[in-house]
Amino acid sequence: MARFKRLETLIAMQDIGVIPVFYNGDVEVSKNIVKACADGGAVCIEMTNRGDHAIEVFCELEKYCKDELPEVIPGVGSVVDAPTAALYIAHGANFVVGPVIDEEIAILCNKRKIPYSPGCGSASEIQRAHSLGVEYCKVFPGAQVGGPAFARAVLGPCPWTSIMPTGGVSLSRESLTEWFSAGVVCVGMGSKLITKEAVANKDFKKITSDVRKVIKLIKEIRASF
Repeated sequence: MARFKRLETLIAMQDIGVIPVFYNGDVEVSKNIVKACADGGAVCIEMTNRGDHAIEVFCELEKYCKDELPEVIPGVGSVVDAPTAALYIAHGANFVVGPVIDEEIAILCNKRKIPYSPGCGSASEIQRAHSLGVEYCKVFPGAQVGGPAFARAVLGPCPWTSIMPTGGVSLSRESLTEWFSAGVVCVGMGSKLITKEAVANKDFKKITSDVRKVIKLIKEIRASF
């Protein structure tokens, strides 16, 4: 079961402002990625359900976080059906993210008080997510559905919406300023933050440095508003 309460997780997402997103089938490499992100200041970390036996990797990561990095809030991404969500929740997922809206996942997560962030690409999908109890709507794919302009346009008539874009967010001050000035609550960052090169070279210090850089930029950008 989740080690963190729903409100604790949501507040951490908003406070830090970035959720590193990754998948690697090697447990030891995955542990190093999580530690690198944590060392950089990220506490909510999303492991995507994209590889064979991914749940086994997640189980080891959750045990590792519980014992070695108790402040880290591990969650799962790329979940498209309730049975898969239930499996991860049973093994300690503190939040569930998906590329699409699934009513059964939403109901399951609400029963267990687990934050669920489904992928939304229109105002109607965001409204649907709200009706299912979703707090943070994942705008996905962020760039392709309209980028920061889309978020700003939705928040105009629906200012109560909390948007978390994934895809189309880069490490640059310009990109982060565009998204946060549009009103997003936090951003998900995958391969642009945890690069293939850094992982292949086992340059985990580079990941830590980039995570720290992004968090610093977000704080500065927010303070400028």
